[in-house]
Amino acid sequence: MGRTLRTILRHWRLFAWMDLVWITRQPGFFLTYFVSDMLLALGTIATTFLLAARFEGIGPWSEPRVVFMLGYALLVRAVQDMFFGFNVAIISRRIGRGQLDHVLIQPHPVWLTLLTEGFIPFSGAMALVPGIALVLWAARQLALHPTALWLGLAVINLLASCAITLAFSFLWGSVAYWAPRAAEEISSAAMSIMREISPFPLDGLGPVWLGGLLTVLPTGFVAWYPCRALLGIDPAPYAPAVTPLAAVLLSGLAVIVFYRGLMHYGRVGSQRYLSFGHRR
Repeated sequence: MGRTLRTILRHWRLFAWMDLVWITRQPGFFLTYFVSDMLLALGTIATTFLLAARFEGIGPWSEPRVVFMLGYALLVRAVQDMFFGFNVAIISRRIGRGQLDHVLIQPHPVWLTLLTEGFIPFSGAMALVPGIALVLWAARQLALHPTALWLGLAVINLLASCAITLAFSFLWGSVAYWAPRAAEEISSAAMSIMREISPFPLDGLGPVWLGGLLTVLPTGFVAWYPCRALLGIDPAPYAPAVTPLAAVLLSGLAVIVFYRGLMHYGRVGSQRYLSFGHRR
């Protein structure tokens, strides 16, 4: 266990250094990259923010509550971008393009390689600053006085939300094992759907639609449901545990499907390196 942890930290340090060197090689490039990515991140939450500002809230969500949820959604995005860059989160690209072979030849387990080689804490952190700013502003407006227990639950739910989005991408991305050309961008579409719907409060939806957005398309767990639990909108005592439980269940399903696909990949290989390969 200790040796594995040291290996993970060593890899993270290496990839963090390469990311820092890459993004700071030119001041102009760094500024352009930082501003453009921050604007893209803010663009995903602008619609909900403007609606909340215009109507002083949305349903049971006051304006500060909406801002808190939007900041939470940005933090989920930031963690994903920082730890799972280089098409790790968009796993179908690696599978469809035959780049999974680069992972398989590494002298480490597949899970360890995927956990570490996408670590880009500098170029992937563009949503982190506005996310933290929105959460802190909303917490001040709501007069939150977080305890150690509340902070612990917030961190656990944040990581669970990240795990749900990543598991959803891997679950759909595994289709590329069987249909590499058709499904090469399916993880990108899955991540896009999760991110675009997540900033909206789902209160008021009928049970069928709400159930679908918590199961078939679990975008409600990216920000809406965990924020309901953290802000006390859902008073149920078990509410803070629902998102982590959903993360465990969906992650387990994604692991099973992904490794079944990996076994299939081990038998048929990639067409990329064959004479009739579509991307040779």
